[in-house]
Amino acid sequence: MKNEMLRIFDDNNQLIGQASRAEVHRLGYWHETFHCWFISHEAAKDYIYLQLRSLDKEDYPDLFDITAAGHLLVDETVEDGIREVEEELGVKVKREELISIGKIHYEAYKEEFIDKEIAHVFIYETPYKISDYQLQLEEVAGIVCVDFNHFYNFCFGKTNSFLAEGFICQGGVKSIFKDDITYNSLVPHELSFYQQVAERIKQYLNRR
Repeated sequence: MKNEMLRIFDDNNQLIGQASRAEVHRLGYWHETFHCWFISHEAAKDYIYLQLRSLDKEDYPDLFDITAAGHLLVDETVEDGIREVEEELGVKVKREELISIGKIHYEAYKEEFIDKEIAHVFIYETPYKISDYQLQLEEVAGIVCVDFNHFYNFCFGKTNSFLAEGFICQGGVKSIFKDDITYNSLVPHELSFYQQVAERIKQYLNRR
């Protein structure tokens, strides 16, 4: 995985070449990723879904994150990012079902790890129930849904936590999850990143 080749960009968003994934994160090159946030509408409420990263993940293990996401390799288009959804969550998604909410640039730093992403961000109105997901356990250890309004308020500092419900798999055992999630339980993307995602999804929901 560290030897996967990615396209790299300068600070002006201009393509400057390619580098291995390990080099990208060591030297802090801008690179492209695919993000897909699942949402649903049930009983007059909107929901957003988060995945729990596996304990085996090198980066940010056992933290809640984007529903499905991944790096775009040098020979991949944005649409190819759909593979991440099917690999990680075990459900089928069609390109025409994805709704683009634009690109988000953000940075994260952790010891010798530099993550400077140009994220192509999509939302997907999932018809699936929580029980339908077949997780790629070496990557994903659980999936939960959250009242979107509670998530939105959390992102903008109106609350310190939000309730999440779903399931997790630990040691091959699947169990029900229902608990409050705080910022310390999330992958530490910049707060502005979460705010941009929440605001763009809210705009979409208001237009729907």
